[in-house]
Amino acid sequence: MRLSTVILPINRWAEGQKIWRRAEDLGFHAAYTYDHLSWRSFRDGPWFGAVPTLTAAAVVTRSMRLGTLVTSPNFRHPVTLAKELIALDDVSGGRITLGIGAGGNGFDATALGQEPWTPKERADRLAEFVPLLDRLLTEDAVTERGTFYSAEEARTIPGCVQRPRLPFAVAATGPRGMRLAARHGQAWVTTGDPKLYESGTAAESVEALRGQVERLGKACVDTGRDVAELDKILLTGFTPEKNDVLSSLEAFVDFAGTHRDLGFTEIVIHWPIQDSVFAADPAVFESIATEAMARLG
Repeated sequence: MRLSTVILPINRWAEGQKIWRRAEDLGFHAAYTYDHLSWRSFRDGPWFGAVPTLTAAAVVTRSMRLGTLVTSPNFRHPVTLAKELIALDDVSGGRITLGIGAGGNGFDATALGQEPWTPKERADRLAEFVPLLDRLLTEDAVTERGTFYSAEEARTIPGCVQRPRLPFAVAATGPRGMRLAARHGQAWVTTGDPKLYESGTAAESVEALRGQVERLGKACVDTGRDVAELDKILLTGFTPEKNDVLSSLEAFVDFAGTHRDLGFTEIVIHWPIQDSVFAADPAVFESIATEAMARLG
């Protein structure tokens, strides 16, 4: 099992770069950031763009993987996103993972002046977005006419440093999204069952996640894919335990061990942000970063 972190893009770079460097020094496998225009309780504060932030992070780090958790079609188009990703993968020396999902009804959904899409339309758009982005990142020129997204002789030369393209980590809990993960993903991402966040129990969450992993396996069988080929990533903070998984080293090791046994290969924890839903003791956080994986054995 690997341990990674997610660093929200809320700090001016003079301060932010210290956090990304520290994440690498602590030995995290990867450091991700949210790809939103703003997010929940952080809406009225600083919030910087994901791609420029990751580009800057690529310059000040050496080997740690970098990526989004997650990008969505809410304000992205595959053609322009592909161009940015190719540049980002080049600057990083091939260290980028694209987390991608359907998005939700948050601030991103209406920031461009549109009405929020229904869950079905979000799923429909993602089902068209991902295959087109896959083509754009693996072919020199793409022409395609879709219901939602089109490309006309879109050039994406020279392509990614990583071949055939940078990896996709597809966030999904439903059958359509899991089929996309099985067909196009190198990893699958979940935050758990959102219905359990407020009033569910840890045990109920474990069973829900067990069911998700099993459904992913079925989607892989249906598409002729070996589920073992996909990394299985759990982004913490959204299960009933919330951010209490960072309350102590022992609490985290217990949580991580339970979820490793479900088949998860990567756990992602939020970099502490005081006076927020991601508040945590920095000393405990660093002990988790440096000791937890060894404790798991």
